[in-house]
Amino acid sequence: MYSYADRLAAMRETKIKHTLQKRKQNGYTDLDDFGTVPISEGYRVEPWYNSENGSFYGLDGMSENFVRVIDAHVPYVDKNEMLCGRWRDMLVNYRGDLHYMPDWLKDNLKNLEFIKNGATNQWSKRWDEQRFPYDHLKPLQLKYNITTGIDADAHFATDYSIGFELGFGGFLEKIEKYRHINPDKKDFYDAEEKCVKAIIRFVDRHIEHIDALIADESDERVRENLIVMRDTCKAVRYDAPKTFRQVCQWTAFFNCAARIFTRDGAGFQLDGLLYPYYLRDVESGILDDETAKFLIANLLLIDPHYYQLSGVDENDKDMTNHLSYLVLEAADSINIACNLTVRVHKNCDKEFVKKAVYYLLKNKNGWPRFCNDKTLAEGYMRNGVDKKTARERIAVGCNWMCVPGKEFPMNDTVKINVAKVFEEALKDLRAESDKSTERLFEIYESHLTRAIEVTAEGINLHIDHIADVTPELIMNLMMHNTIERGEDISRCAELYTVGVDGAGLAVVADSFGALEARIEKEGLLSWDEMYEALDNDFSDARIHAIMKSAPKYCQGNTVADAWARRLTDSWAKHVKAQKMPEGRQLVPGWFSWSRTIEYGSKVGATPNGRRAGEPISHGANPNAGFRSDGAVTAQSTGIAAVQCGFGNTAPLQLEFDPQVALDDDGVERVMNIILTHFGLGGTLININVLDGEKLMEANKDPNLHPDLVVRVTGFTAYFASLSPKFRQLVVDRFINGI
Repeated sequence: MYSYADRLAAMRETKIKHTLQKRKQNGYTDLDDFGTVPISEGYRVEPWYNSENGSFYGLDGMSENFVRVIDAHVPYVDKNEMLCGRWRDMLVNYRGDLHYMPDWLKDNLKNLEFIKNGATNQWSKRWDEQRFPYDHLKPLQLKYNITTGIDADAHFATDYSIGFELGFGGFLEKIEKYRHINPDKKDFYDAEEKCVKAIIRFVDRHIEHIDALIADESDERVRENLIVMRDTCKAVRYDAPKTFRQVCQWTAFFNCAARIFTRDGAGFQLDGLLYPYYLRDVESGILDDETAKFLIANLLLIDPHYYQLSGVDENDKDMTNHLSYLVLEAADSINIACNLTVRVHKNCDKEFVKKAVYYLLKNKNGWPRFCNDKTLAEGYMRNGVDKKTARERIAVGCNWMCVPGKEFPMNDTVKINVAKVFEEALKDLRAESDKSTERLFEIYESHLTRAIEVTAEGINLHIDHIADVTPELIMNLMMHNTIERGEDISRCAELYTVGVDGAGLAVVADSFGALEARIEKEGLLSWDEMYEALDNDFSDARIHAIMKSAPKYCQGNTVADAWARRLTDSWAKHVKAQKMPEGRQLVPGWFSWSRTIEYGSKVGATPNGRRAGEPISHGANPNAGFRSDGAVTAQSTGIAAVQCGFGNTAPLQLEFDPQVALDDDGVERVMNIILTHFGLGGTLININVLDGEKLMEANKDPNLHPDLVVRVTGFTAYFASLSPKFRQLVVDRFINGI
């Protein structure tokens, strides 16, 4: 049989097989499931280095090495699919940073000794520190355990409508037009042209490969599919896409190129930009809903970019349409890791939100996520942005939104470990004779202010020089003003609202709460006894029990809840008060990404009973064991109260056992949790629905359930691909009911 259902089942099996093969090639990867396929036999890239430190930078370095990497990619065609193309390898792998290199590349790269012995004798070579050093910032960045954003790859969103209108050939024509207008920007246009021509060659190789498959194919149904696939590739190799199938194929090719270049994963409003193509094809009789769903499922399989569905326009009018439902049905049919976000507003189609919840419970793959259109738009407008622009902003990342084509926000790349800031304040307080939580908070704020200052310096360094280090040659193609001016998007964006996330909120709130409750109010121990307990990593079981059992954030109206709100007010105030160059501003949020283990390893024992080196709290979530009942309502209320209010998120992460029934009652219960949280001002909800027994079995032996998908933080991943420590993190979070 060659039915859509049979083909989808085969495609899904291939995906699972590839996941296990990639783990064998790459080792464990605690990252998104990028949609890559295993490295092909004989695959090799010889990078070209234009820096003495064993790396490459700038227009020539990035364009030349992009060409080398994408040219090394062999075509990927699966006869079951309607679309073709996959990516295997990232340009950043060749920057000479062993931390990012997969195992197979370390074995293959002939120039590894050159990389190791680079002039700077440093492992990290993603940033050109020879030309743009920041040694003066490193002591404080280290002291406060700051993720600086310096050298971070693409964390913004392109405007796909530009590409849909122009096509790859239109890019070349636009480049040529503005090359004559801006003759002094020749190097920029040469690099852009070089990249686009490499993408067209990538398409051409697929056409040639499909031609060979057609010649050898005896099954007429398969042969017919291959012929249409080839003709679709021919239609989009130069010209703009005109049909629904063509626009999906064009997107697949562009996404492969963008991923290869800088790991970009920001998609678009999937049910918005594709809807006109869908309507035209249906009206002309060349497309039906089953074929449309199959094409969307195929696109989601090729690469799980972050796509948004639904929402409202600038006039609060619902944007849900028939294609919105088809996208959910398509994702259900392929049943893999997806990064779909449903944007919720009181004016949105409630039946659509209900359907989205239904698929969340049915497939238990962590999709879709849900974000609050009203709170996010109104918060973003507080940065001086008008409502129309705020409504254009879409959810296209782990915890973040972006205005496509216009914004350079560095979202999810900049984080301050406030648990480390708190630890430094606690050290300073020790030397003072008059100790109190109020005095500790004063010291904490002074450290926080300094941490934000040095973070801002790093952000400005990145924005000032990233075009000289890693110009965004692929994403520039679909950004406003870039080709027109001959400038990288980092130098000509309309918006520079840079997200700055705090991590470790619950650790700090619970620590302040424990100090106030146990020392100041109850007198159960002294400050000196508390410091001694920290020094001994809570070796005294009695003191450990006293501090660990103190009131906690998200228990409901506790002293720690009050501290969490106060810490949020302080965080937002100081981040927004930080002076930046004209046109740039910082936007506060709470999010740790998957760095809870890394950040925790840098922090000693804390007064809430957390032992040295243990993970910090996840995002805005409470600490494990915050309530014996793990009450969702208390957690939802607590997190809604710590939103920073400027359009950045403080996500609510929920872990559900599948005892939540897949019936109207179960769906309504989860839907009410979502709507209630958003009604309280929450911004983003990530939900895992996990079978506890299956999860435990997979933790012991990941090969038992290679199809198990979990939402690690803002991203989904195959559980079998995660390292043991990250698998245990998900398990612990589930066991503790948070």
